Amino acid sequence: MDWHHPQWLAVAILTLLLCSADAVMTLTLLEHGAVEANPFMEPLVGGSALAFTLVKMGLTSGGIVTMILLARVRILRRIPVSFLLYAVLFGYAALVGYEIWLLGVLLPPS
Repeated sequence: MDWHHPQWLAVAILTLLLCSADAVMTLTLLEHGAVEANPFMEPLVGGSALAFTLVKMGLTSGGIVTMILLARVRILRRIPVSFLLYAVLFGYAALVGYEIWLLGVLLPPS
């Protein structure tokens, strides 16, 4: 049986929480006139919010699980896949921070 370090569970949960926040804020921003910048997700946004969210969460969770399974592997014999797990986490954190800023610009407090 494979054993994976408990830190990967924390990274996975935090990443999925940030992914959920990103989905909610993306839909909110789109309702207020923003456009989807991701060309892969843009076709999904125009349809059902549920389909968009399910695909987004499915792709992210599938990627996270795959990276956790390969956490000890090195890409190009240099970069550990575990580094990519942290990069995705920090990428989502930066994206959510940017979306919070955008919400503040589009929806200023009264």
